[in-house]
Amino acid sequence: MKTFRFIFILFLTLTSITSAKAQELNAKVMINRQQVSNTKSDVFDALEKAISRFLNERAWTQLKFRENEKIQCSFNLTVNTYSETDNSFTGSLLVACNRPVWGSNYTTTIWNSNDKNCDFTFQSFDQLEWHPEQIDNNLTAVLAFWAYFLIGMDQESMSPLGGTAYLRNALEICNQADGLGFKGWSAFNDASNRFAIVNDYLDGAMEPFRQLQYTYYRGGLDKMSEDTESGRKSIIEALEMLKQSKGNKSLSQLPQIFTDFKRDEIVSIFSGQGTSQDREKIYDILFNINPSQNSYWEKIKQ
Repeated sequence: MKTFRFIFILFLTLTSITSAKAQELNAKVMINRQQVSNTKSDVFDALEKAISRFLNERAWTQLKFRENEKIQCSFNLTVNTYSETDNSFTGSLLVACNRPVWGSNYTTTIWNSNDKNCDFTFQSFDQLEWHPEQIDNNLTAVLAFWAYFLIGMDQESMSPLGGTAYLRNALEICNQADGLGFKGWSAFNDASNRFAIVNDYLDGAMEPFRQLQYTYYRGGLDKMSEDTESGRKSIIEALEMLKQSKGNKSLSQLPQIFTDFKRDEIVSIFSGQGTSQDREKIYDILFNINPSQNSYWEKIKQ
């Protein structure tokens, strides 16, 4: 009887520990293999399931998330080539992350980018494991990098500079994975690769870009259901921080990436809303950062 009681107490203890470290991500994974359609689907089905388990069944941090608080994100892998001979894949990974806006049914995008250097090897029976002290697999390194980066971005939107620890984890993965010999990890090779993104983000000169995350989401969008004008003023303040960050580090791709995925949302917030002076100011900021989207920025002035 005592043995049974001990086992029962141990079970409850282990259950509580597991619950306390609830997984942070609710990641939807999709594999696009149209470019290699003549290959049997087994390996791609296995890959999709393995990636989903790797992202969703792991506690990446000590943060505690309820089921409805998990970070909603998507990992869409487009396979460009696949070799059955050496089990190698080349492709690109579209990574996106959303966040609910308080007091509404609206969800807003906090990150969306295309990682063009997602090359790796994988076999159908492979179990993806994560050993941060010894990174020896490019696929798990890429996935872990984005897991930490998205968690960091989510936390930045909730408290000022709140994602620092997780973004540093992402940067450390870059430093370790650079020795694997795959693209995407090296400094200065590409202005928008994984290393460039997180290194720029943590650069002191880009702190206004970090500060705008909290100002835009918590001070801006989250307040709009209660006080639309106050929320809009905070978003103007955030976009002025965007201008400052671009001035501080003109070669960084982060301001352009931000305006690419926030384009429609910003236009909807300011088109026909607020003062003409504010709309002109916002237009000038956005045009100077991302003139390729000018057909959208023009709508703000209308």
